[in-house]
Amino acid sequence: MELMHIVLVLVVAVVFAVIGMVVGVIYRKRVSEREISSAEDEAKRIINESIKSAESKKREALVEAKEEIHRNRVEYEREVKDRRAELTKQENRLQQKEENLERKIESLEKKHDNLAQKQTEVDRKLDEVSQIKTEQLQKMEKISGYTVDEAKQHLISTLQSEVTHELAATLKSLEAQFKDEADQKAREYISLAIQRCAADHVAEAAVSVVPLPSDEMKGRIIGREGRNIRTIETLTGVDLIIDDTPEAITLSSFDPVRREVARITLEKLILDGRIHPARIEETIVKARREVDAIIKSEGERATFETGIHGLHPEVIKLLGRQKYRTSYGQNVLNHSIEVSHLAGLLAAELGADVATAKRAGLLHDLGKSIDHEVEGSHVTIGVELAKKYKESPDVIHAIEAHHGDVEATTIVACIVQAADTISAARPGARRENIESYIKRLEKLEELTNSFNGVESSFAIQAGREVRVIVKPEEITEDQMVLLARDIARKIESELKYPGQIKVHLLRETKAIEYAK
Repeated sequence: MELMHIVLVLVVAVVFAVIGMVVGVIYRKRVSEREISSAEDEAKRIINESIKSAESKKREALVEAKEEIHRNRVEYEREVKDRRAELTKQENRLQQKEENLERKIESLEKKHDNLAQKQTEVDRKLDEVSQIKTEQLQKMEKISGYTVDEAKQHLISTLQSEVTHELAATLKSLEAQFKDEADQKAREYISLAIQRCAADHVAEAAVSVVPLPSDEMKGRIIGREGRNIRTIETLTGVDLIIDDTPEAITLSSFDPVRREVARITLEKLILDGRIHPARIEETIVKARREVDAIIKSEGERATFETGIHGLHPEVIKLLGRQKYRTSYGQNVLNHSIEVSHLAGLLAAELGADVATAKRAGLLHDLGKSIDHEVEGSHVTIGVELAKKYKESPDVIHAIEAHHGDVEATTIVACIVQAADTISAARPGARRENIESYIKRLEKLEELTNSFNGVESSFAIQAGREVRVIVKPEEITEDQMVLLARDIARKIESELKYPGQIKVHLLRETKAIEYAK
């Protein structure tokens, strides 16, 4: 019973459990159906709202799209209208240009036709002119008796003669005019400069003479087996000439400074009386110091006299060396000082730079200070020295041009040329030996005789004038003027001479007949 009761209880419990489960399932199903129904309603609501919102946005987008399309259409129509108007204008311009081109082409065609007609007419007339010219030439040749070439030659010779005459006459007129004016001014400037310039000149030769107290001193100077004289000659570079000249010794050297050192040495040795190699060497050293001091003092004197400052110390020494240098017997230092004064005076008269002119005048012969030591002309050496010691371009050019090696391009260079010529050419300034004098005269006559048409020539007035006798059958009166200029130019370019040379041409035609 109990077992059945238990089973019954279990069955009842199972039934109730099943019923509970069924009831729970049914309840959950109903709840789920209500939730699903509610969710479906909510979904429908959301969908409806979304549809309404989408339709509203669609309508707004359509409206905006329509407005944008309208705006773009209006803008496009405006652009199309503007482009059509521009194209219309361009078409009108092109049409006008085409019309203008057509008119120009028509005009050019007409002109071309006219030119063709005129060219034909010109060709025809040229043929006629050529024919007429040929006929005229034939007639002229028949009348004159000359061919065309002969007539040309005759005309050329006639014109050449007339041109030569006119050229000679013009040259004479211009020379006379400029000479009158230039001579007057030159006389004023040069006379004033010379009057205001006072410089002493000492004519020195290439040898020096040392007086002796007696002829016995010659033997002492020569020394035992000639050792004293050999020492002097070796250390000074000077040749001692001991001959029959009573109480005198001659010193010969191409270097004037060495010659001066030797002279002072001999005077000191003679005065001291002790003459032997050691004493000679000591005395030569002292003499060199003394000469160096004199050179420096003389250079400073030159700068003081001319009022030129700022020169390099080596330049001052080079100027001082010119005290012992001569040219044609004219002391170079005194000549340089004189040229400096003259250049300054001429520059003042002409309104040029006086300081530069005086500086260039003082330094113009600077190369002569060492021209016996360095190869080259004194002009080239002077230019190199001036460049080395940083002189101004005007001074360097004046040094380079003072003998005509280059053309003078500044007024200072021209002034230095004139001053140098005045100083060298004035009476008594220079002298030359008889051999060089005769050679210069012979060269002058030889150069003059080298010209065609010259019969003979004679150098007179100590070479300051050359008289040329021309052949009258070859040289006309007008050609004499040109020949004189040619001779003068050749003399200037090939000869070196102080002052100036007058070229005097003579022509004489004689006709002799006897009455019977």
